[in-house]
Amino acid sequence: MELLELRKKIDQIDKKLVELLASRFALTHKVGLLKANRGLDAFDAGRESQKFAELRTLCVDQDLNPDLINELFASIMEEVVRNHLDLREK
Repeated sequence: MELLELRKKIDQIDKKLVELLASRFALTHKVGLLKANRGLDAFDAGRESQKFAELRTLCVDQDLNPDLINELFASIMEEVVRNHLDLREK
């Protein structure tokens, strides 16, 4: 029973993570529209570097593996850039 309860809590967290990612992508879509309308580059190396540094600090505070978190966010940010490039082509 304890295992089932723990798994249920994990499932709830996973659902929230997906919902948070959907919210994040909705916001980055708006950023992409602004960039496209203003002729700005889809990729901002300075912003990405700053973001990875912030994530590394958060990982230390939360006792998480920073390499894992950076890998996850690298995938997320790659998708964002792809989405921004798509918006530019429209």
